[in-house]
Amino acid sequence: MPFKIIRNDITRVEADAIVNTANPEPRYAGGTDAAIYKAAGAEDLLTKRRKIGRIAPGEAAVTSAFRLPAKYIIHTVGPEWIDGRHGEYDILRSCYRKSLHLADQLGCESIAFPLIATGVYGFPKDQALEIALSVIREYLEGSDLDVILVVFGRGSYQIAAGLTERIEEYIDENYVAEQTAEEYGELSEEFSRELSGARRKLWRRGRSGGGVLFNSAPSDGMAAPMAAIGEAAEEAAEEGFAHPGAGDVPSYASEHKKTSLEDAVNNLGESFQARLLRMIDERGMSDPEVYKRANVDRKLFSKIRCSEDYIPKKKTIVALAIALRLNMDDTRDLLASAGLMLTNNSKADVIVSFCIENGIYDIFEVNALLFKFRQPILG
Repeated sequence: MPFKIIRNDITRVEADAIVNTANPEPRYAGGTDAAIYKAAGAEDLLTKRRKIGRIAPGEAAVTSAFRLPAKYIIHTVGPEWIDGRHGEYDILRSCYRKSLHLADQLGCESIAFPLIATGVYGFPKDQALEIALSVIREYLEGSDLDVILVVFGRGSYQIAAGLTERIEEYIDENYVAEQTAEEYGELSEEFSRELSGARRKLWRRGRSGGGVLFNSAPSDGMAAPMAAIGEAAEEAAEEGFAHPGAGDVPSYASEHKKTSLEDAVNNLGESFQARLLRMIDERGMSDPEVYKRANVDRKLFSKIRCSEDYIPKKKTIVALAIALRLNMDDTRDLLASAGLMLTNNSKADVIVSFCIENGIYDIFEVNALLFKFRQPILG
């Protein structure tokens, strides 16, 4: 994956380059800097660091990684936060840009960052995160680096308070607390009562000559589909649509010829691949634009384009919908073409729906929000 956010100790992350929030002078004190020195082998690393000398804020230099699970340590010096009017933002942007550029120069395929300058240097965490995501997103438009943002604790990871509150409110309004099982598992007591009533009404109608809807009582495993049918039937009755077989309305079987299995198979709807490629063409987007905006690996996107029957994971399809800036209806259609859907039984789905409804189509921002609420990120 080109970009991901993880919760871990950066000294344990496997990447070609590990970024250290370094002291300007060749020494270490506390925080991430000290943790990296101790894990790498303090004396060996300090010897190499002394050969570099002083590093100015916003600059970056490289040493071997020694005992870390990496090839290199990129040392960059972040800004000390004063008030935001002393060049702090530009210095922090430079830290990320120069570290990324140095990793590319070294031939690295992956690089892991901490959230630079948010420890003893006191840079506001929400603003530091915004800058990190912005610079990484911009850089990855022209690079195939895999970038990992490593957060040690949830307390060190913050997004704008106003947005957090809006999402929490949206989740409260839309998230169904009573989770269903993988298929159609346990239902809430209220829903079960509604379902039973709908099933009984449909069963009675079927037995009374109004058209056989079921030739046996529906099983519990079909609870959700039956509920949907029951709701549709009740709405049709309320709106004056006759039940098939009632009165002078001919039954479906007598009005239409039965469709053979062969005809059904030969007249499938638009495939996922066809729908996706059509949507890409309609928006005049290139392949690199799509897979980079979706945070999807180029090889995976190539597999989607070239393999007619390949269906990627749901999170990949949602990421592609974000990249294409689809509205909710088009997002649902794209998922449906793969036999999938957004539900209110998944917090991740509810957060994605919030982002789409509010025009948040930056995959980095969407993933930051998902991570904040402990949900799997997209891509």
